[in-house]
Amino acid sequence: MNHPRVGVAAVVTHDGRVLLIRRKNVHGSGSWSTPGGHLEFGETPEQCAIREAQEEVGIEIANVRFIAITNDVFEPDEKHYITLWMEGTLVSGEPQITANYEIADFGWFEWDSLPSPLFIPFENLVNQKSYPPEGIISLKQRK
Repeated sequence: MNHPRVGVAAVVTHDGRVLLIRRKNVHGSGSWSTPGGHLEFGETPEQCAIREAQEEVGIEIANVRFIAITNDVFEPDEKHYITLWMEGTLVSGEPQITANYEIADFGWFEWDSLPSPLFIPFENLVNQKSYPPEGIISLKQRK
């Protein structure tokens, strides 16, 4: 029997742009999303967002706070995730691919010109299929 898992995503913005990675060798391969991964036992969502940003793109983030939850079902893969969306401030480091197995590319993108395809959880967030639905609005309005 399949059970939902918990994912944590780190939304990092800088100069009005959001940092996205293109996934590879994992579900959603070829799609774009923020750094993120599975919540580990005993870890807080804030700790997970900080860890994933460091592990995947080699940056340090701080001031991490909750912005939304998405309910993400991957029908073909028979996977179901509850994704906790956390926002963090870039403190140090220049993004680089540090998780070569999982990441094909990265970049900073304007909110009104995001690459495609988007990873289902990120697409749900962008399309306001989240709790609360306005979680993404506040991020888009920040410069």
